[in-house]
Amino acid sequence: MSQLLLDIESVEGRTVRIRPASASDVESLSIYFTSLSATSRNKRFMGARADIAVVAAECVARTSHPDHFTLLAEISQEGQGTIIGETRYAYNAAARHGDFAISVADVFQRKGVGLRMMTAMERHASDLGHEMIAAETARVNAEMRGLAKKAGFEDTGLGDWQSVHLAKRLRR
Repeated sequence: MSQLLLDIESVEGRTVRIRPASASDVESLSIYFTSLSATSRNKRFMGARADIAVVAAECVARTSHPDHFTLLAEISQEGQGTIIGETRYAYNAAARHGDFAISVADVFQRKGVGLRMMTAMERHASDLGHEMIAAETARVNAEMRGLAKKAGFEDTGLGDWQSVHLAKRLRR
């Protein structure tokens, strides 16, 4: 994966590192998902999920596949990295675009972490030669719709009464 993904950013005086996930991150990712508020978990998974460990394993299961990746945002505390955000990306060859999902720990929301993660994800997808990225979110998820708009995504009109479909053409 591109070295560009190992950006080190500062958020409110704390160093945030964005890096690719690996198989060794399953337990930490599971802990991260569990630490999200029920509202944030519901928004990330578009509904309640009881199988958080399975979801965490799925996020890193295809790390060897070039068109699928998970990025983690983490802060260093007491010498150990603590995950504060994740984004999962998968290229859909039939649809000819990548799909993604993203979450940021509640205390780090609205501080630029999500936008930085989306930028890193887009950069890597573009490096892979992908031209379009898309996501679906619940219509009531104003935070995700706002983040997507800030990142340059547009509502495609393909959603339904409960969801919004967002897409963005990537620059090459």
